[in-house]
This record gives sequence, C-alpha cells and structure tokens, in this order.
Amino acid sequence: MSVSTCRSSRDAVRAPEVPGLEERALDAHDRAIVLATQAGLPLVPDPWGAVGREVGLDGEEVLARLRAMQARGVIRRVAAVPNHYRLGYVANGMTVWDVDDAEVERLGREVAAIAGVSHCYRRPRHLPHWPYNLFAMLHGRSREEVERQAEALRERLGAACRDHRILYSSRILKKTGLRLSRRTPSA
Repeated sequence: MSVSTCRSSRDAVRAPEVPGLEERALDAHDRAIVLATQAGLPLVPDPWGAVGREVGLDGEEVLARLRAMQARGVIRRVAAVPNHYRLGYVANGMTVWDVDDAEVERLGREVAAIAGVSHCYRRPRHLPHWPYNLFAMLHGRSREEVERQAEALRERLGAACRDHRILYSSRILKKTGLRLSRRTPSA
C-alpha cells in the first residue's frame, strides 16, 4: 500500500528510520564485489586480484572497498569457515554458560582467546528456563576431548560460573553470510 492511497494520515505506513542507511548503500562496484564473493573467495594465491578481474577492478581496489564496506557496517567480516568434520573434528559442542553478568564481558574476551574456541558470544538469558548468557563453540575429535576442553574452560571461568551445558551438533548446518540477488535492484 502506498501512502497516497491511505484513507487518513493515521493509516499511513511509514518505513522505519534507520540511522546511517544511506551511507551503507552499495554502489555498482560494491554490489559486484559482494556478488562475486558471497559464495566464497577463490582459493588462489591472489584472491583479491581474481575477484578484481571478475568485476573490472584491481585487487587493491577490491580490498579497499571491502574494508570500507566493513567500516560502514555493510559487512561484518571476511573470514575462513573451515569444515570441521572434514578436518576430523567430529565432536562439535556449543558450550553454554551461566556467568555472572558483572564478569561476562571480561570472561567472554578471555574465552574467545582460548585455542579450540572457534567462536564465543554473549546472548540474553531467557529465565526461568534458559539461564545461560555466554556461548563458546568447542571442536574435538571425540566427545571426551570436548568435555576436557569444557572442564578447562570451567576452571578458567571460576566462581563467576554457576552452571553450564554442552550441546552437541547432531547435523551439519550450512553457514552462509550476506546474499544478494543477481537481479539489478530497481530504482
């Protein structure tokens, strides 16, 4: 429904104000770079140059544009996503921790720096059923290995940790990032 067809001003539907939306808009080159990289970077010695050749830019310009998109908040990161199963890490456990809120920021940074933690983040509690506020993904060649890692993590968290669980993956989920349609956006 367009605003002009509304019966009164109180029926008007307005797009929400999004701070900084204009500065996050993609120009044609940025859009081409996202399209060229959204399925992954080419596994070649110079991935930026390969993407650049595909989109008509040099590799330095591709890298500069990706950094600028990251600075503007268009993309969060460019990262490798290993297939842990193919590397032999078949026990993948998301550890969830009930950590003192006054300590969670500091402890989260410490946990994220531990070898074996692939990602770590804070999430809101959903009381009374879900008291956990710190999540850390661990990978091992067996559940026993993951449990040893979790115990070491438990010791690091110390008295700030009240409880934890390990949630093991039961299937592989495909991880994807930003995806754009190949259609040209309408003006």
